[in-house]
Amino acid sequence: MNDLRCFYLILFFGIYLNSNAQEDLSVMDYWQFNGNTANVLYDNICSHAFTQISERQAYVNGLKSARDWTDRQVTLRKIMEEMVGGFPPKTPLNAKITGTIKRDGFTVEKLYFESRPGFYVTAALFLPASKNGKLPAIVYCCGHSVNGLRQAGYQRSIMNLVKKGFIVLALDPVGQGERIQYFDADGKSIFSPTHEHSYPGSQSFMAGLSPANYFIWDGIRAVDYLLSRKEVDPARIGITGRSGGGTQSALIAAMDDRILAAAHECYITTFDKLLRSIGPQDAEQIFMYSLNKSFDISDLIEIRAPKPLLMVTTTHDIFSIQGARDVYGEARNAYIALGQPDNLLMVEDDAGHANTLKNREALHAFFQKFLNNPGDPKDEEVELFDDKDLWATQTGQVMTSLKDAETLFSLNEKYAASVVARRQAEKLNNPDYLSDIAKKAELLTGYCKPDLPKESIFSGRLWRDGSSIEKYLVKGAGNYYIPVLRLSSGNPSGKVVLLLDEKGKASAAANGGIAEKLLSKGYQVVIPDLSGFGELTGTYKGGDAIIQGVPINIWYAGILTQKSPLGIRVEEIKIIVDFIKESGAYGTLTGVACGTLTSDLLHAAVINRDFHRLALINPLLSYESVVQEKNYLPKYLMSAPAGVIGQYDLPDLITALTPLNICLLNPVNALDQPADSDLIETILKDAGKEYGNWSNLLIATNEEDVYAKLYQWLE
Repeated sequence: MNDLRCFYLILFFGIYLNSNAQEDLSVMDYWQFNGNTANVLYDNICSHAFTQISERQAYVNGLKSARDWTDRQVTLRKIMEEMVGGFPPKTPLNAKITGTIKRDGFTVEKLYFESRPGFYVTAALFLPASKNGKLPAIVYCCGHSVNGLRQAGYQRSIMNLVKKGFIVLALDPVGQGERIQYFDADGKSIFSPTHEHSYPGSQSFMAGLSPANYFIWDGIRAVDYLLSRKEVDPARIGITGRSGGGTQSALIAAMDDRILAAAHECYITTFDKLLRSIGPQDAEQIFMYSLNKSFDISDLIEIRAPKPLLMVTTTHDIFSIQGARDVYGEARNAYIALGQPDNLLMVEDDAGHANTLKNREALHAFFQKFLNNPGDPKDEEVELFDDKDLWATQTGQVMTSLKDAETLFSLNEKYAASVVARRQAEKLNNPDYLSDIAKKAELLTGYCKPDLPKESIFSGRLWRDGSSIEKYLVKGAGNYYIPVLRLSSGNPSGKVVLLLDEKGKASAAANGGIAEKLLSKGYQVVIPDLSGFGELTGTYKGGDAIIQGVPINIWYAGILTQKSPLGIRVEEIKIIVDFIKESGAYGTLTGVACGTLTSDLLHAAVINRDFHRLALINPLLSYESVVQEKNYLPKYLMSAPAGVIGQYDLPDLITALTPLNICLLNPVNALDQPADSDLIETILKDAGKEYGNWSNLLIATNEEDVYAKLYQWLE
């Protein structure tokens, strides 16, 4: 009997302790239909994208005459110039041939040239042995291979073209082959080719320049190099590429009228089908505000009409075949209206993301016809080179072979510095600079003031030490709900804290956590999980730029649509603020944010002016620091709008909030390390002036217990 009694006592206390240990602070789990949070942030951005795509499609469907299409092409060229950004002046190529290889039927010249001063493009020029006058030439753009132009599939295509009498200039894209930019201690690349593009490319976006600018300019200068060769017929220039090379060839051909014939392989689709399948891809495939400007991938084809163009596709490609068919159908209308329907071709094979025999022979035939170089299109067996055979540099890497070589990071660092200088000049010369920041923030983030009122659903209550924890679902700005916890003590004072924590609401509301301490100070605490955090983190797996666990491809979707994750969360903050105001017991509202969400809270405070004071814990000191730091943490991108450092920076938002009480606790740099005190004072000097010798602006650094400092400040 005693044993049985002990058993029940152990069971009782086990259940009691377990129930306390597993306090359920989730909201979404109860709501099965509303609980599908796998892609809330991405879905929200896509809903805007699909509206933009539909509006563009309705317009394009109305184009009928040749004049309609030529007028559209003028518009498209202006849009491309805006999206891609201005190119630098043409400087000497300083081309250098570093070696020659003779093979049966052709010669290879290994070389490099400078597309910009110090920005070396490694390449190989394949020349047919039998030259009969000037020959047609093709720029070959490589996809995302680690070894660049030396990859077996690319070699096979290149050598087949040269054996058929074409001069072929094959390029290493930046970040591939001999142009790797990020190395570990052993001299090996730390990134995949797509990450070599997206990691520095994201910094370029923050400076307001599409990284495609660098890739396109490499291609334009490659055409310049071909035209410097006496063997090349300038009237018969072609371009082709597969996968990422298909992207490059499409971009370059769209912006260089000297290219007569273009063949894009395993890339062309529509943004509609891309967003619905694998999602936005790496940085150079993203055009700044493309969908917001009514520019789709098909416009890369239509802008060239009626010049000869071949779409090389496969039915199981990672790029939707239906999207490719949609592009062909739409672009064909342009070619028909312009009187050259036979100049647009499409070949389709049943394969994956691959270069097939059928497609290679179709490509050979296309160039033989349109570059006026007739012959047999049959594919031939070729002897491949070893990677080292085709090195244009001594070590096989520009960075270790050539002095003072530029990278995407170093070029963008200089570009960003010029952009910041212009912004600083505007601050000095424009008396309305601070008052204009809210409008700039709305435009850059894509913020739209939410319609009110929003539905809220009470979802249960927990009790802990005399305090209540209420659960709510609050309707978001789209077709989703925001999970919210509201913590209250028995004696509400009317003082409310809106608490945003990058670790999620469950962490902030945990027993003994920051929320409990705020309760003890007489505050009611409201903690939402904003899109991308906590229960709304999601499990997005699309795209190829998930770096350090951060789904940068979602950020890219925001760039396409000009509807950023930051803008969406600022809308959500406004919704939660209004939820607080409508729920009673409201007197003053303090905003407290931890980590990356400090940038979101700052934007919300500037745009809507709802807060009586702000406390920012471990805030990023400046967006500029993300652009300046080669090894920055990608998590900061998700709370930043593209083009921001040319318009304002985080210290400018602080300055614009004068005279609001603001507390900055342990500001950090782009490495999430404590920011240097002297740097903090330098960066925030304008804010200090506006605040009158820092009277309402508290900056605390090197605080071992930031929460103790926070509670002291709140008192």
